[in-house]
Amino acid sequence: MTTWQDFEREAPDLAPAVRARFEAHRHHVLATLRKDGAPRVSGTEVQFIGADLTIGSMLGAVKALDLRRDGRFSLHSHPGDETMADGDAKISGIAVEILDEIELSAYVSDLPAPVPGPFHAFRLELTEAVLTTVEDDHLVIRSWHQGEGERTIDRRP
Repeated sequence: MTTWQDFEREAPDLAPAVRARFEAHRHHVLATLRKDGAPRVSGTEVQFIGADLTIGSMLGAVKALDLRRDGRFSLHSHPGDETMADGDAKISGIAVEILDEIELSAYVSDLPAPVPGPFHAFRLELTEAVLTTVEDDHLVIRSWHQGEGERTIDRRP
């Protein structure tokens, strides 16, 4: 799988723009898979810690239980205002729970605020990233897929 740092190396033009979308707002939308395979969407916050993009969750939250059972996820950045001036970012991949005590301790020490109680923490390993922007009168879709590099599609009316 690809860490955030790996993504930055593989997509040096796209990664900073995608990161900026996730750092521009606190809350984002996480899609996970329920036991029956149906999608579930939940609000979440993200943290860039070291080489990784991470999320945390209250202990026993359904999104965490979904990710423990099946780590596949998609994460959609908060789109901002209706102009989408800075674009619309989405990433997908596999969430891996941080269980190693040393890694978990490092995760907690890098958080901007103390953890309020028992929690789950996940490292997000990427398989794809997409940034869609409106430029003049058309859409520009910049994407990266693991092992394939960056690609740009310009959709004109």
